Amino acid sequence: MLSEATSEKSENVSAASPPRVPAVSVVMPVHDALPYLDECVRSVLGQTFADFEFVVLDDASRDGSTEALRRWARADARIRLFESREKLGLSGSSNFVVRRARAPLVARMDADDVAHPERLARQVEVFRRSPEVVLVGALSEGIDSRGARVRPRDRWRLARPSLFPPFPHSSAMFRRRVFEEVGGYREQCAKWEDQELFLRMSRRGRTAVLPEALIRYRYHESNSTGVAPDQNARVYGMRERCLAEFRAGHDYTALLEAGSPNGVSPHARAEALYQTGAMRLWAGGKPGILGQVREGRPLGRSPRALLTHMMAAWGQLSPASLRFSLRCFISARDLLAARRIKDGGVYDWRPE
Repeated sequence: MLSEATSEKSENVSAASPPRVPAVSVVMPVHDALPYLDECVRSVLGQTFADFEFVVLDDASRDGSTEALRRWARADARIRLFESREKLGLSGSSNFVVRRARAPLVARMDADDVAHPERLARQVEVFRRSPEVVLVGALSEGIDSRGARVRPRDRWRLARPSLFPPFPHSSAMFRRRVFEEVGGYREQCAKWEDQELFLRMSRRGRTAVLPEALIRYRYHESNSTGVAPDQNARVYGMRERCLAEFRAGHDYTALLEAGSPNGVSPHARAEALYQTGAMRLWAGGKPGILGQVREGRPLGRSPRALLTHMMAAWGQLSPASLRFSLRCFISARDLLAARRIKDGGVYDWRPE
């Protein structure tokens, strides 16, 4: 049972005086997050906006994360620490922490990323000014395992319509009421559960995006995006089908309940290899996908397939020059987008 597998830090509050409800609940599931965990927690506790609780679930960690979180919880009363003896997984642990949140606004955080000190303050201000907003995200910049900046922010992603959110999962702040109304994260959408949740929430009101890099997104090879491209291909195949239904205005719940099809489209395979290679490349290594690209299964002739072939070959020969070229390209298109996307503004994401 979940209640038997979970314990919370005691909170010395009498029954006659219930805990005060904070303005924001920062929520974070944790599974084997060392060595990045301390920097992440420090960035949350160091926010300029201080009226928050920090709801953390240790999801059956085995690397020492549990002990580190206990030390943090003893040091700061804003932390409400839960511990699960059995691994709930990303969707299950994400639902768990949100459903323990007490505040009307919930800020998601991932245990390997780093928050800018103004992150919460900037997002709360958007909600206070715009009652029709249900979700606020922010752009990010990429860092490697040592914390070095490797991928610049990309405002170009805000300048074009897309079904893919231009902001990372760990930058999202949303109304808890809307999260509950749409049913939270779906277990069937593992590896794209954040995008799928945001799509459903977008039907309930405005999704606003701040163009500043308020999150430092960590690239490292143990990140879930960077493993098992063959397994990911089936996931991306299901996502591909569901997004086609969403674009057509249809409910795709039946597809999710039916499960993944036996075959995988060339486009889904190309997407899986590209995402795996990109995670490894920005983490500082080679994409490591050339053998799988050459093994004979088709990737199709889409732009994504061409990019995957290019990354596989160029990244194998000279990953450093590929990273440099990509940084220059992203920086250039970010500057072009700056003519429309200004720092200090608030922009809408409309999934199309």
